[in-house]
Amino acid sequence: MKVRSPLRSGVSLVCFSCGAPHDETQLHTVCAECALPIRVNVSLPTAGPEELIDRSIESMWRYGGVLPVPMNERVSLGEGWTPTWNVEEGIYVKDESGNPTGSFKDRGMSMAVSAARLLGAARLVAPSAGNAALALSAYGREAAIPVLVAMPDDTPSGIVDKCRSLEAQVELVDGDIAMAGKWLAANRSPDDFDVSTLKEPYRVEGKKTMGYELFEQFGGELPDVVIYPTGGGTGLVGMWKAWDEMEAMGWIGRERPRLFSVQSAGCAPIVKAHVEGHGDIEAWPNPVTKAWGLRVPSPIGGFLCLKAITKTGGGALAIPEEEIHQTTAEVSDRLDIDFCPEGGAAWAAMLKLRLSGGIAEGERVLVWNTGSGGNYR
Repeated sequence: MKVRSPLRSGVSLVCFSCGAPHDETQLHTVCAECALPIRVNVSLPTAGPEELIDRSIESMWRYGGVLPVPMNERVSLGEGWTPTWNVEEGIYVKDESGNPTGSFKDRGMSMAVSAARLLGAARLVAPSAGNAALALSAYGREAAIPVLVAMPDDTPSGIVDKCRSLEAQVELVDGDIAMAGKWLAANRSPDDFDVSTLKEPYRVEGKKTMGYELFEQFGGELPDVVIYPTGGGTGLVGMWKAWDEMEAMGWIGRERPRLFSVQSAGCAPIVKAHVEGHGDIEAWPNPVTKAWGLRVPSPIGGFLCLKAITKTGGGALAIPEEEIHQTTAEVSDRLDIDFCPEGGAAWAAMLKLRLSGGIAEGERVLVWNTGSGGNYR
């Protein structure tokens, strides 16, 4: 007899790639059949947005009716429901800098840690470029689950110190996030649960709330173009999933915003694959960028990012390192928004798309600022 899952009724797990089912009562990382990411399917209600959205909750958990963790079991610090600013005619900024630990990583970690606690995780581990480690440290402490994070040794000291102050064990590794992942694979305990980007199913479920928020903040519609800085790509995958769910519930039709993935020219595996017409990602050699969240040389979910940008008619752009940091400083000062370098890269991509005609006059364009520049200082 099957053991009942502590997750919400109607939750099931299948591989994003091969479709193999997985037991939702157990902790899983990647697919047991093909080693690619696992997708959470939630039994969707027939309710419209007015019935489903709990507007008394000013966090991502206002969309509890489409999330896999029961509301009374959530590990939350008030993440999500961040502002969308109309900064110019037709140009909007979704500003994640006000999240509890200063970035959009809080959404994914809130959901992943909630599910991990329900399913009995003993310790949570992850490699990180910085912000994900900070978020995991905060939510792990909130859930009273020990945390081990591995980060490149050039990660900003402010992030490292904050992780330690949140009682996480921190290991600094020579190299990039891929090397941090290799260190964890060699040194973690058998009972540790890896919550790396797209190596567990639930971070996508937290990130999909970004797609629901855009729908709500654009008055029951979606923008024409979404420009998103991409490292691991969970946000792209999450928004794409959210809009498919909305269509299934009858909230929207088949139209989607054109999704544009933005990377640093010093680490652009998704851009390279898209430009060359590949369906898979090749690891980027010698990644170099101080937009730390973009320094992900071999994203496991890169094939899903490629599908999202291709199926929506979007694209992918690589921004030179000097331009990223110059644009970040300029736009932060002009708009009085705490842009992180990744958000600055997205703004630079928007400017290029306007000049090239990739954005048409009259279109509504959403630029993601995924975190606080203060986390880098």
